[in-house]
Amino acid sequence: MHASSTALQVRIDLGERSYPILIGAGLLDDADAFQAVPTGSDAFIVTNATVGPLYAERLARALAGRHRQVRQIVLADGEQHKGWTSLNAIFDALLGHGADRKTTLYALGGGVVGDMTGFAAACYMRGVPFVQVPTTLLAQVDSSVGGKTAINHPLGKNMIGAFYQPLAVVCDLQVLATLPARELSAGLAEVIKYGPIHDMAFFDWIESNIDTLRACEPAALAHAVERSCQIKAEVVGQDERESGLRAILNFGHTFGHAIEAGLGYGAWLHGEAVGAGMVMAAELSRELGLVDAAFVQRLTSLIERAGLPTRGAVLDAQDNAGRYLQLMRVDKKAERGEIRFVLIDGPGRAAVRAAPDALVRQVIDRCCAA
Repeated sequence: MHASSTALQVRIDLGERSYPILIGAGLLDDADAFQAVPTGSDAFIVTNATVGPLYAERLARALAGRHRQVRQIVLADGEQHKGWTSLNAIFDALLGHGADRKTTLYALGGGVVGDMTGFAAACYMRGVPFVQVPTTLLAQVDSSVGGKTAINHPLGKNMIGAFYQPLAVVCDLQVLATLPARELSAGLAEVIKYGPIHDMAFFDWIESNIDTLRACEPAALAHAVERSCQIKAEVVGQDERESGLRAILNFGHTFGHAIEAGLGYGAWLHGEAVGAGMVMAAELSRELGLVDAAFVQRLTSLIERAGLPTRGAVLDAQDNAGRYLQLMRVDKKAERGEIRFVLIDGPGRAAVRAAPDALVRQVIDRCCAA
């Protein structure tokens, strides 16, 4: 029996651009997991220097019968490399090997590789097919799903990109066993966020299973990835291009992106910044009378148990809140310079709204490490 026949499947429903998310153990080696991809073209596996040596050859073997030739493009690892230089390295390889419109790209790596490969696929010859093969928990539960692709700019995270959907997302749970504990915790931030914004029963489950998740217990990870993908699929299916509902998936991200841009990309992992960002967003929700202190404490405690920071970083010793506000005005949700926050509008519900600068300053001052 092939692994893919026992895989869990979640579908992203976008009409003719619909695609499957496959979740299971051993999918990396299973040719059947890639059935959504047309046969006969050339393929490129885009990966990084950390993930490539572990998994690229295995993926290439699984794809051998599907493609004429499978080549690799190996990028430097880390959020600080999610920019023009790495993007151009992908284009250099595609052009150098005469890649055409049928050439398929496979993003083998975490969120950085997935975002850049997707953006390259959206741009090359105005669009070539690509497949997400996420190797981190964060990428499996969030960044690989939904077609958001981008690179960072020194002034703002993910500000240059495109909405471009993959042919499939293939999540092999076995690869999570090689994840460093810090990367696993970073992924748990994106799992945790789905509870407060959409599903408090899932939040209860995460609270009960956080230790098993951190221990990489396969059944717990499978449920966490499946439920996260189901929630994301539901939201993306209703609002692919983030004109409304999809923005709730950015809970904690407005503060978090400011931390990443303010400290320099890569100083904190994305999930670490989102962890502290969720605490700040929950505090702001409490200040606005949307949730009570008990809820904020419950969320903070879970983020801490996941091994994540619960205090924001100090970005400017003189005027820390001012620096946060400056960076948050470049956020994609900002409108005419007014920052829009994803707030918890009662447990299990989220709303996007503005808040007075003075109140935001108070929250930042209270929530950042002394």
